[in-house]
Amino acid sequence: MEIKHIEIISNELNVEMKQVENTARLLEGGATIPFISRYRKEATGSLDEVRITEIRDHLEKLAELDARRNAILKSLTQRDMLTPELEHTVATAPTLTELEDVYLPYRPKRRTRAAVAKEKGLEPLADIILVQENTDIISEAEKFINEEKEVRSTDDALAGARDIIAERVNEDQSARERIRRLFHIKSQITSRVVTGAEEEAAKYRDYFQWSEPASNAPSHRVLAMFRGEKEALLIVHVAPPEEEALDILESMFIKSGNPAGEQVAAAVRDGYKRLLAPSLETEFRKELKQKADAKAISVFADNLRELLLMPPLGEKRVLAIDPGFRTGCKVVCLDSQGKLLHNDIIFPTQSQRMKQEADTKLRKLIEEYDIEAIAVGNGTAGRETEEFIRKMGLPGSIPIVMVNESGASIYSASEAAREEFPDHDLTVRGAVSIGRRMMDPLAELVKIDPKSIGVGQYQHDVDQKALKRSLDDVVMSAVNAVGVEVNTASVQLLSYVSGLGPQLAGNIVAFRDENGAFDSRASLKKVPRLGPKAFEQAAGFLRIRGAANPLDSSAVHPESYHIVKAMAKDNRCTVADLMKDEILRKKIDLRKYIDEKAGLPTLEDIVRELSKPGRDPRSRFEAFSFAEGVSEMKDLTPGMKLPGIVTNVTAFGAFVDVGVHQDGLVHISQLADRFVRNASDIVKVGMKVEVTVVDVDISRKRIALSMKKNPEIGPHRKK
Repeated sequence: MEIKHIEIISNELNVEMKQVENTARLLEGGATIPFISRYRKEATGSLDEVRITEIRDHLEKLAELDARRNAILKSLTQRDMLTPELEHTVATAPTLTELEDVYLPYRPKRRTRAAVAKEKGLEPLADIILVQENTDIISEAEKFINEEKEVRSTDDALAGARDIIAERVNEDQSARERIRRLFHIKSQITSRVVTGAEEEAAKYRDYFQWSEPASNAPSHRVLAMFRGEKEALLIVHVAPPEEEALDILESMFIKSGNPAGEQVAAAVRDGYKRLLAPSLETEFRKELKQKADAKAISVFADNLRELLLMPPLGEKRVLAIDPGFRTGCKVVCLDSQGKLLHNDIIFPTQSQRMKQEADTKLRKLIEEYDIEAIAVGNGTAGRETEEFIRKMGLPGSIPIVMVNESGASIYSASEAAREEFPDHDLTVRGAVSIGRRMMDPLAELVKIDPKSIGVGQYQHDVDQKALKRSLDDVVMSAVNAVGVEVNTASVQLLSYVSGLGPQLAGNIVAFRDENGAFDSRASLKKVPRLGPKAFEQAAGFLRIRGAANPLDSSAVHPESYHIVKAMAKDNRCTVADLMKDEILRKKIDLRKYIDEKAGLPTLEDIVRELSKPGRDPRSRFEAFSFAEGVSEMKDLTPGMKLPGIVTNVTAFGAFVDVGVHQDGLVHISQLADRFVRNASDIVKVGMKVEVTVVDVDISRKRIALSMKKNPEIGPHRKK
């Protein structure tokens, strides 16, 4: 752990050095972010997961900077170019950009035009020109004519000298910094369509002739333009006004208007156009992309968190349907733990005879398996199937819920699904996934690659490593915030528990299958390869319902059991009494139990947990129904008000499912009657909303919606 890193992070994040140092030490020791946030509050000063994640990411960036710094010092040493002054400059460069600027003149190069000119012996001429005295430049240039070195004229000599000067302009640290600043302040991002690709590039029509300040360009537009460029449909350029850049460089390098100064001016112009501008455009485009990626990843992560933490139906007996027209609807019956009891097929959208058979079969299954809720996938034939079931006149106590089935097909084809249901086809597995998703969205969605869930924005265009890291953080955070019932959890769910991972999760399930249910947290220590460190990290997030020790079903960590026992003893009651009786808990004087490991933050958490042991932080489940009689786009008319569910939130607005197999867009300008900077400030994935249909374009499959009180209706509304 580098103390200088601790100091830098403390200043950048405005966090006390001790907090950063302790957090870094815990991370270094293998502690996870959920564990540190929940069980090491005294060490971190109660930093939350967001802050701890920022510290982790900053530490990694600084480590990468040091690795690059060491590589540069090694390279300079090996080539006998390292002076004490240069070593100090490299060692103190605060950012990767500045470090690379320092190294640029010394970097091993391919054979550049300047390198060729130096080989011809023209560097002294370049030095003479740069002084810009009233020297006869032509006479000086004549001295460097050399047929053997292919310098056949004064023009050849001056051209080579200008190449050397141009490279010096490009490598000048101060010049790069000033032009870099201009790029940040004045750059325009422009795009135009590739000639002849107009038809193929129709989806990028907005960017056929586009220009805007790069610093203000929204992430979704930046990513759209870069995607169009990657597909060879758009030409994208990022640069400040050329004359402003040249004015800066000329003021730095041109000292006079004499012939030598004119040579320098020509070299400066060439150096900017040929070397410096392309170099800084590449650098600035990378920055733009990174910022756009970060925004898109943040949007994706927020959406995923909302989706994972959607309210669960809970342990109910469910009949789930994967709908279809021609091939029928796959029906499965699940017990309250999500175990498959029965599967069948019905055809509720075909002939009258088949509809009657479907009705009879469903009623029989509902009675035979004592069904408490019905889940219908929202894919093809979903609304028609839902409508059929609603018209059956089932008891009101059985909710009929449309379930977003995005990613269910991915799960049904996965190795995990094949292992669990080797004797069933994809559609049965998909129906099971739909039912389980209603029962517990978190437990089911962790089985699917987050990128397949359908809540991202340009997820295939962003840095995939950064995306995976962020989404893994979100899934781990969500799983540990809710807690996991160890005796029913899947390998996939357990693998996200703090300190476990796929290998230990598999070992836990194998041990459970072989030896029966775990009766205590302590019995987890018998699992092969689950050592003290893994137990410490995981135990507090694992629940064992019905254990002899009631704390085993709570979020109180085993390392704190002795504190709760002391509280109960001091109150002359049992731990169970303490958990049931608020009056007893109010008698606890927390200051009595402070020790070197547990301070007030931990003790306050313990008492809160005793009042609601193992409480699920997710909201209460509420059934949702789409508008009757609206199941296709042709049923929509401008001005119609409809209930809907937010399925995706992006930088430019939110997509809402109104039950017509095509999500509508509520543009960010239509989310509220006031200015909205971020769509996520108004709506979240899974939120139930009321929208007004503004416009319907069936040919392009586009639905424009609004959440304003009195929106303008029709295609000619103001944007």
